[in-house]
Amino acid sequence: MREDVACVCPCMHRQVVVQLCIVHQVRASLNYVSWKQRKAVAADLQPIYRASTIEEAQQRLDEFAVKWDGAYPTISPMWRRNWEHLTPFFAYPADIRKVIYTTNAVESLNMSLRKVIKTRGSFPNQEAAMKLLYLALEHIAKKWTMPVQNWKAALQRFAILLGDRVPKAELA
Repeated sequence: MREDVACVCPCMHRQVVVQLCIVHQVRASLNYVSWKQRKAVAADLQPIYRASTIEEAQQRLDEFAVKWDGAYPTISPMWRRNWEHLTPFFAYPADIRKVIYTTNAVESLNMSLRKVIKTRGSFPNQEAAMKLLYLALEHIAKKWTMPVQNWKAALQRFAILLGDRVPKAELA
């Protein structure tokens, strides 16, 4: 993923942090679990991503592996394979973690934009496509009636950690 950003915007690739969606990782893990044991396995996964440090999370993953690898040998290796991209959010305070642990909002937006582009088929030029996307974003934004939980606290933390990368207008 970092390489993709480097191709699109070479000046930004060093600043990019790739964070996989924790919710999707848990769902993927539960695909291997029988219905009877889903709640128990999900409950044992929770201490991993709710840990306060990356070291604690690693310890919780090890404990999960000891308990569940006999019945479900694919889950902990899957977490370990993705570990590099599942753990960046441990570098952030709890205010930010609550906002970035899932990518559902981003995926929903992408789906809506793809739907708009797909129904049009083709465009006379790139400007026409950009105008349509702009109008679609205006329309989609009207549906965003529920604020992101803890957004103000997270935004303040983003401003401190990321400095100039957070637009000043957002902070006003």
